[in-house]
Parts: sequence; C-alpha cells; structure tokens
Amino acid sequence: MLDRFAIRLLKPGLDGAARSLARFGVKADQVTVAGFLVGIAAAVAIARGAPLAGLVLLLASRVCDGIDGALARLGAPTDRGGFLDISFDFLFYASIPLAFAFADPAENALAAAVLLAAFIGTATTFLAFAALAAQRGLKSLVYPSKGIYYLGGLTEATETLGCFVLMCLWPAQFAVFAWVFAALCAMTIATRLWAGWRTFSA
Repeated sequence: MLDRFAIRLLKPGLDGAARSLARFGVKADQVTVAGFLVGIAAAVAIARGAPLAGLVLLLASRVCDGIDGALARLGAPTDRGGFLDISFDFLFYASIPLAFAFADPAENALAAAVLLAAFIGTATTFLAFAALAAQRGLKSLVYPSKGIYYLGGLTEATETLGCFVLMCLWPAQFAVFAWVFAALCAMTIATRLWAGWRTFSA
C-alpha cells in the first residue's frame, strides 16, 4: 500500500548511490547478492539474541535492495536480475520470523509459523498473478519499472519492513506483531484473489 510513496521518496537518493557505484564498475547483480547475504546475517543476529544488530543489518540489506534496481535501470535490466531480486526478497522475508522463532521457541514459534504461512499466501498470489499477467502481456501502471507485474496490496515491502523494525525494537512483543501482521496479510491475500478472479475471468 505504501510502496509507491516510499519509492517516490527514496528514488533520488537510491539513484545517486547507484550512479556512484556504477562509476566503480559495480553491477546490479552483485548488489542483489550482497544485500541478500546481509539480510541473512540480520536473521542470524536475531536468532542469536541480538535484535538491534539484526535491525542495522536488516536496514542495510533493504538499502541494497533499492540500489540494485536503480543500478539495473542505468543499463538494461535483465531477466536474471529480476529473478534473483524477487527470489532473494521472499527468502529474506521468510528468514526474519524464522529467526525470532529460533531466538525464543516457546514464545515465538507458533506466531512465527502463522506469519510464515501468511507470507506463503501473499507470495503465492503475487507470483501467480504476475505469471498469468505476463502471458497476457499485461503491464502495471502503478509500478511500471518493476521487472514483473507488481500487484500491490495492504502489506507490501514497506509495511513488511516496518513490521520487522518494530519486532527488532521490541522483540518481547514479537508474537503480537506477528499475529497482527498475519491478519493484515490475510486481507492482502483476499484482495489479490479477488483481483485475479476479476482480471483473468475475461
């Protein structure tokens, strides 16, 4: 829901960083891989009981996730880059609830499992819509720069990142945040199912 506004706000800074990296010969795929590894390091830190360190790494990972797209657009974006970007994004998102489950299984495991199930629902509806939209040659007017059809919803990347920040700042309240965000994800799943039903019924 908030991604379009976040993209507009952050775009000048990300574009500037991308131009600076491009002058040193850094490639978009390199930043994508680096961002993913930093994101996994964030999950490891959280799992080991260091959520504030995890938060710093988590934010650094998401900065890389913004810069890689800006770098790609300086040249010719590739299907390989788009594939890596979306695959690593979903793997990163899954790693954070899992990390909190490892950090405190007794308190967090059930809520983490529910949130991961919700993430599977949002990812499935997102990717299924994108695959069929590509077959029909549909393009997103809201996110035209994305490599695939980017179907929005109540819980997009910005909201997910915000939830992760809250979890890292108040780890004892992880279960509360997880249950609430899972419910919001359920609303996103419902709206995406409805969008797919309407779009692909023709």
